[in-house]
Amino acid sequence: MAVVLPIQYFNLGPNVGKSYYENLAGGINAAVTVNNNSANPISLVLSRVNAPLITYEIPAVNSLTLAVDLLLYAALLTGAGAAFGTIEITTSDF
Repeated sequence: MAVVLPIQYFNLGPNVGKSYYENLAGGINAAVTVNNNSANPISLVLSRVNAPLITYEIPAVNSLTLAVDLLLYAALLTGAGAAFGTIEITTSDF
C-alpha cells in the first residue's frame, strides 16, 4: 500500500539544511520529488539502510523525482543562495 504524504513547501535561506522525512525504524521504500522554483540550486540529501549518503543537486527552476529503497531520511540543503519550492514523498510497504 502506498501512502502519499502531504506536499511540503520549503523556503530556505542561504547555507541552511532541513530534514523533511525521517524513518529511523529500519527504512521504507519511497519516491521523492523535489521542485526547485528558485533561481539558486538546492541539494537533496538521502540516507538509506546500509548504503552511503547520497546527494543530488537540483538546478534552478528544475525538478527531480527518485525511487529510493529503504529510505531513512530526506533533507534539503541550500548553498550560497536561498531556495524555495516543494518536496513530496510517497512511501510504500512492498
